Amino acid sequence: MRRKILFYSYLKLIAASTIIAVVCCLLAFSLKHLTERAQHLLFTGTSNINALLLVVLPSVGITAIYFLRKYLFKNRKNKGIKEIYTTLETRKDHLPFFKIPSHYINGFLTVVFGGSTGVEVSTVVATATVGNQVYKQRFIPLAFKRELICAGVAAGVTVLFGSALGGWLFAVEVIAKKLHKTVLLSCTVATVVAYAFVQHFDRGFLVAMPATEWRSATLPFILALGCLGGLLATYFTHAVIRCKTWFGKIKSNFVRVNLGALIVGGLIFFFPFLYGDSYHGLASMLERFSAGNTSSLLVGTLAALVFLKPLAASLTLGAGGDGGVFAPSIVSGAFLGILVAYWGNSHFGADLSIINFALVGAAATLSAAIHGPVTSVFLISAVAPHGERLFIPLAIAALISYMLSKALYPYNVYTYPEK
Repeated sequence: MRRKILFYSYLKLIAASTIIAVVCCLLAFSLKHLTERAQHLLFTGTSNINALLLVVLPSVGITAIYFLRKYLFKNRKNKGIKEIYTTLETRKDHLPFFKIPSHYINGFLTVVFGGSTGVEVSTVVATATVGNQVYKQRFIPLAFKRELICAGVAAGVTVLFGSALGGWLFAVEVIAKKLHKTVLLSCTVATVVAYAFVQHFDRGFLVAMPATEWRSATLPFILALGCLGGLLATYFTHAVIRCKTWFGKIKSNFVRVNLGALIVGGLIFFFPFLYGDSYHGLASMLERFSAGNTSSLLVGTLAALVFLKPLAASLTLGAGGDGGVFAPSIVSGAFLGILVAYWGNSHFGADLSIINFALVGAAATLSAAIHGPVTSVFLISAVAPHGERLFIPLAIAALISYMLSKALYPYNVYTYPEK
């Protein structure tokens, strides 16, 4: 009798995970491509008309988010992935339905109007809420709350990055933090559905340039990049915490929203690569440095962007924008990797691959920022053609950066204790 009950419970879990995965695939796919398209049209249009518009665009987006939160979503707060952790701690606490449209719309507005984050965290919270809402329907046993939330997250991240293993690992390593067989089952079902969706509808890469074979002679530079990635992620974590604390002390909503947004807009005016998720800027830098089309001004700009991207993202979040550390960590880490490769080539004649070191830098910084080294390796190996060739250097750099960041500061932006 017990085996029969368990069998039917698992069947219900599989069915619920499948339904959640389909919904989350559509949600993640639409948000990803709507944002990409709108960001491209708006950024291209404003740069051709008047670059000064870039200064005010973040204010427009974040102000719109402020009014939406106040009047449409009734001043209910969004705390990102922290909310998922809180929900998982107790069976009675749930992610309310409004978080699906709230994070979807606010994530879109933040990035499209120049806020220097990405839609990844918005997607994660929205898809987790889908799983939580299905759980609330009492379709399956009450013990499976974690399983359904993680199924939604796994499907969403798989679609965003085109990596089934990356989505599965993020849900298990970063969200669930437990290896229960039911969690593994729900996440596996969701990622299989999501990967099938990606293969049929979204087989592109985040970075078009293919990775090349790595050489063991580059190992010293990889070790150095791992350490630098850990330091960069720690700086990013502290910047986010400081900005949120500082902006939280500003009583005037008008001042808080516009001060941060205008500073971000000013940074974008001088450094257009900071606009939105900055994936367009990363593609441009990869193309220029790979072609050897560099100058002292471009190298200086690249070095500045390594530090300014985390700062711009922190200001965006502090001012009230929606998003998280995914895109900023990937982009700033990739900028760091390009800089290390350029420095090694120009000063040591090391013949380092620009694209390879961009990916290694991205994995190192993301690993330390989210405290998910295994997840980061598989996610970054999927963002460029033939990225799997770099599995060993990605793993080395990700592990080093994670260990260093944990030693320097035990929390990430999702787990630090609020005062």
